[in-house]
Amino acid sequence: MTTTTPPRPATQEQREPVLNTVDRVTELCFGLFMALTFVGAIKAVTAGEDAGRKLFLAALGCNLAWGLADAVMFLVRTLADRGQRLTLALTVRREPDRAAAVRALRDALPKALAPLVDDAELEQIRARLAAAPTLPPRAHLQRADFVGAIGIFLLVVVSTFPVALPFLLFKDHVTALVVSRVLTLAMLFSAGFALGRYTGAGAMKAGFAMTLLGAVLTASIIALGG
Repeated sequence: MTTTTPPRPATQEQREPVLNTVDRVTELCFGLFMALTFVGAIKAVTAGEDAGRKLFLAALGCNLAWGLADAVMFLVRTLADRGQRLTLALTVRREPDRAAAVRALRDALPKALAPLVDDAELEQIRARLAAAPTLPPRAHLQRADFVGAIGIFLLVVVSTFPVALPFLLFKDHVTALVVSRVLTLAMLFSAGFALGRYTGAGAMKAGFAMTLLGAVLTASIIALGG
């Protein structure tokens, strides 16, 4: 007597995150660096009872503006990259000469990957593109793209709070500065730690490297008048 195994249900395709670890870490660090430029100029705003509030609002306003600009540029980059890929796919599909289509695919490969892909593999890609039922006539932004842009905006804005919020909570600017520095170093270390785990470069090493990089970069930005 033979038994048949019931077919397994099709596994649901895993959805890739809108922003990967590198995106999240870089945007968070960008916001931290922007806020740190204001905190680094603390001596210029220590006069007056409202100094802490003014500094917090100035840092928040800066990161709101840069978060918006960064989110818009993310959409522009996404649309441009998608349009470039679509143009390549349409070119390959419409090219009657198979050799020319394969050359177009090879020219589009990154230099590091080109030696690893032979013409036979590129021909398979060309054949799949030629057999594709339809391709959109032009690139469009999708819902996930706008979600990613909102995520970038929020990351840049949220990174303001650990840096500038202590100046709103503590009347003593020295205490506020110490708390701000500790929180900033902790966030930079955490960002580097996450990036190191993601890239395999070593979490602890990357954490300390990001902390050092943040300190040097912030000092450079302040010295240049940022």
